Amino acid sequence: MIKINQVHHNQVHQENHENHGSDNVESEAGMSEWKECKLGDIASSNLKSITKDYSYETIYYLDTGSITCGKLESYQKLSLGDSPSRAKRIVSDNDIVYSNVRPIQRHYGIIKNPPENLIASTGFSVISVDKTKADARFVYDFLTSNEIVEYLDSVAEGSTSAYPSLRPADIDNLTILLPPLPEQKAIASVLSSLDNKIDLLNRQNKTLEAMAETLFRQWFIEPCKDGLPQGWREGSLFDVIELHYGKGLKTEERAGNGYPVVGSSGIVDYHSDFLVEGPGIVIGRKGTLGKVIYLWDSFYPIDTTYYIKSKIESAGLLYEYFLLKTINFEDMNTDSAVPGLNRDIALSTEIQIPPKHNVYKFNDLAVTFTNKLKNNLDKIHILEKLRDTLLPKLMSGEVRVTV
Repeated sequence: MIKINQVHHNQVHQENHENHGSDNVESEAGMSEWKECKLGDIASSNLKSITKDYSYETIYYLDTGSITCGKLESYQKLSLGDSPSRAKRIVSDNDIVYSNVRPIQRHYGIIKNPPENLIASTGFSVISVDKTKADARFVYDFLTSNEIVEYLDSVAEGSTSAYPSLRPADIDNLTILLPPLPEQKAIASVLSSLDNKIDLLNRQNKTLEAMAETLFRQWFIEPCKDGLPQGWREGSLFDVIELHYGKGLKTEERAGNGYPVVGSSGIVDYHSDFLVEGPGIVIGRKGTLGKVIYLWDSFYPIDTTYYIKSKIESAGLLYEYFLLKTINFEDMNTDSAVPGLNRDIALSTEIQIPPKHNVYKFNDLAVTFTNKLKNNLDKIHILEKLRDTLLPKLMSGEVRVTV
């Protein structure tokens, strides 16, 4: 059984300053067994890469945009000959993948039971933890704590490359405070239990969203297979919505709390002011192209996005949201260097427009699913806040776990 104890005096801190290597850690009762070391002493970066002798002709490829905050969207199945040149890093069970580019975007995860032919982009550092010295999940929790992410992001911002990026040495040189291995596992177990609850709620939400998407297809896609039903008409996306540019908001200008700041990949921060009153919809314009994001609350879309205004007075924008989810904006890329979505091309997409009363009836049915989604998201937010509060206290020894 695991017990969590609060340390009331001489709280233990690990301050991560410029070189992350000169920490003063005060010893607490029972803390004498905790040891400082460099991350490179207990883990190795990029141990294995594809060579000309690689035995698989087909690979599962993991790009940096396919995993965020430990949530894996999917692997791409590719023939080795057609895979991108950056498909090089071999990933094994319990390896940590950590994006070298703009760490604040939090493209990281710990990989469990991967296929043998899983290959990650060179945009990741693939970190393999020595299981005789440390618990991989404990190290992952350390690397993904807000303090470390923000520190590594500041290092990346100071790099001399064309864009903010890390070197493997920047991760290897981090100082980590290690309790004995059994306590590492116990700490990781506490944090994993919270993550598992969050994951369950996220999976429930995927099911709810899939059910609503099925309902949308039944109402608006399948009826048009054999021609337009009576009262319908041919049109374009321009007839249904307007696309408006988001507004730039530099990281240092954001308050860090309040309303969601929304980028092309989703919520990236929070700010004291909002630009758009919720509910609303954001579409990725630059970077993560064409991702459709629904927001219940008022929000601040930044300049890598479009936000929509409806032309059909649809309550809650539910019809518009599920319509946009059926459109493959990724194929509309107009910029080979940085993926970009052209507004005029997007709005010219041909669609079949139903009578308004169909839209209103659909919204009345779909709101049952979206209300449950919102309730789950509120629970997720509470659990994530608890985890973010507990994590640094467990990692520093301020809160102790007794096995």
